[in-house]
Amino acid sequence: MVHPKEVLPLTDHYRLGQIIARAAADTGTRAVLIASGDLSHKLQEYGPYGFAKEGPEYDRRIMDVCGRAAFGELFDFDETFCDKAAECGHRSFVIMAGALDGISIKATVLSHQDVTGVGYGICTFYPEGTDPNRHFLKAYQEKAERECLEQAEKSDPYVRLARASVESWVRHHERISVPEGLPEEILTRRAGAFVSLHRHGRLRGCIGTIMATEKSIAEEIVQNAISACSRDPRFSPVTADELSTLEISVDVLGELESIDSPDELDVKRYGVVVSHGRKRGLLLPNLDGVDTVEEQIRIARQKGGIREGEPYRLERFEVVRHF
Repeated sequence: MVHPKEVLPLTDHYRLGQIIARAAADTGTRAVLIASGDLSHKLQEYGPYGFAKEGPEYDRRIMDVCGRAAFGELFDFDETFCDKAAECGHRSFVIMAGALDGISIKATVLSHQDVTGVGYGICTFYPEGTDPNRHFLKAYQEKAERECLEQAEKSDPYVRLARASVESWVRHHERISVPEGLPEEILTRRAGAFVSLHRHGRLRGCIGTIMATEKSIAEEIVQNAISACSRDPRFSPVTADELSTLEISVDVLGELESIDSPDELDVKRYGVVVSHGRKRGLLLPNLDGVDTVEEQIRIARQKGGIREGEPYRLERFEVVRHF
């Protein structure tokens, strides 16, 4: 079951296309699949959605990919990039790619138009027999697993502890004991910490504490890793088959410092805590897609349930990020 707040990853859309193809084959149905959707909505200043530099770049890339029928490259479109480009058809294109999995394709670009700042592209794709080199989802997953394994082997003790905690909880529903051999700081110092999970470039869970709640950073990481994989209200719990492609990072927070003005913030260096009475929202620094202090404060305020127009106070903090 998909959590109502989740957006399905591109890999699931590709699988949907594979299911459609199997259904057509199993029933002997001759089918034409139409992958419909606009391209970028931000191609011109005069358009209804304005201009973003990602808009023309998205249209150029998607027309190139489709013109070559290089469907494996559809997975390479970063979610933040797609959001900034304001596209609406990408998932339709991925479903179509899944329906043509393992099939040689003759691709033809018919047109690309920029109508009132919105991009429209038309291509045709004709199947020309099977091709074992065009199982793009399988290739993508194998590559992702290799990269995650390589990253896990390079991870420092903070991240290794978080990964061990997640794997134990997901596989056995057991909280691990803090292992021996960890650096002294992680065993003796107390601090707030955030554990962030990503999968295929998308956030999969993130839970943390502003200030220390456990007797050591190690215990803080163990607890927050369990919460990130099983108790983040934005996502369904992580499953065992996701573990091999899970990217994990740990942020250890420094001391909170009250500030008088947003001018004292830097989205790359400082995280922010926005408070109004008992309402409190936090945002970590140096996050993809958060490019301005105004965005940082707005998102933190929303996370804390602080309404527009309500007064608030600001605190900043630095983090040490572990990969």
